[in-house]
Amino acid sequence: MKVQIRPLSPERAEDFFQFFDHVAFSDHPEWGCGCYCCFFHATDADAWEKRTDEENRAEARAMILAGTMRGLLAYDRQKPIGWCHYDQLKNLPGTKLFRAGLATDDPESAAIVCFTVAQGWRGQGVATKLLEAALADLKAQGVKRVEAYPVTADDSQEHNYPGPLALYLKLGFTVVKETAEGTLVEKRL
Repeated sequence: MKVQIRPLSPERAEDFFQFFDHVAFSDHPEWGCGCYCCFFHATDADAWEKRTDEENRAEARAMILAGTMRGLLAYDRQKPIGWCHYDQLKNLPGTKLFRAGLATDDPESAAIVCFTVAQGWRGQGVATKLLEAALADLKAQGVKRVEAYPVTADDSQEHNYPGPLALYLKLGFTVVKETAEGTLVEKRL
């Protein structure tokens, strides 16, 4: 398997939806919650709880076409097999809503907020390649600090969408804070 990492772009919008609608959760369709990685773009927790899958899908499409959703797709040949969502904290207001007590207030820092790797490609270094590429992209843009929020209780691959702590530690992140809900890790670029 030769994994290729490509940035999300309007031209890759259909690959993004192909991945989330048909590939990412093929082994566990119940995990396909319809978030479409809009969770960390939310500005109101109560409103988020009432959103439909269709609303999230439409919002994701609008953000992708406008170039305001940042992320990377991993491909095996032409098939999308993985996803990593990241951006500067100022563009991810949901970090303060849904990672209260962990997310920092530094608008110049960035956050890695989601990994999804399809069954059959998990455990083969896809998330590592995605994270390496995300860090390289952020560094090229002048970002000096990146944070992430791996879950404390690694009870399932479904709940581990922020990425496993071991992945971050392997790539030089350090633990800053631990709570019952998760861990704040950071890396200086």
